[in-house]
Amino acid sequence: MKGLQDDLRIDLMDWCEAAPLATPLRHRVFVVEQGVPPELEMDALDSSCRHAVVRNAAGDVIATGRLLPDGHIGRMAVAAAWRKRGVGGVVLEALVAEAAARGMGEVVLNAQVHAEPFYRRHGFAAEGEIFMEAGIAHRAMRRPLSARA
Repeated sequence: MKGLQDDLRIDLMDWCEAAPLATPLRHRVFVVEQGVPPELEMDALDSSCRHAVVRNAAGDVIATGRLLPDGHIGRMAVAAAWRKRGVGGVVLEALVAEAAARGMGEVVLNAQVHAEPFYRRHGFAAEGEIFMEAGIAHRAMRRPLSARA
């Protein structure tokens, strides 16, 4: 992982493997920290997604995100102690690379408005108006992929 400690590990996996790893972190970030209702955070789409999971040397899950079959990236979550250290970018780029490897022409996401600059740094462009999702302001963003992405 470029720019990160060598003792961090990222894996891409299906939900059956990712669920016990990613669920506690997602609950902590989205439900506890951001107040998203639990029934909105967990959905039936997880089983059809590829999930990125980052663990530290102790095996603690410190970041996660998912890629839907239609190229939508979501559920990006980084543990509070690991934010602003490049871990989210590693998750995002791993999901983008997975989309490219699957032949997708673009990836899209609904960014929390405060996170738009992060996604712009990773090649995403904002589209449309701000909208509310789970009580949080979001904006749609898109990144085209090349065959070499």
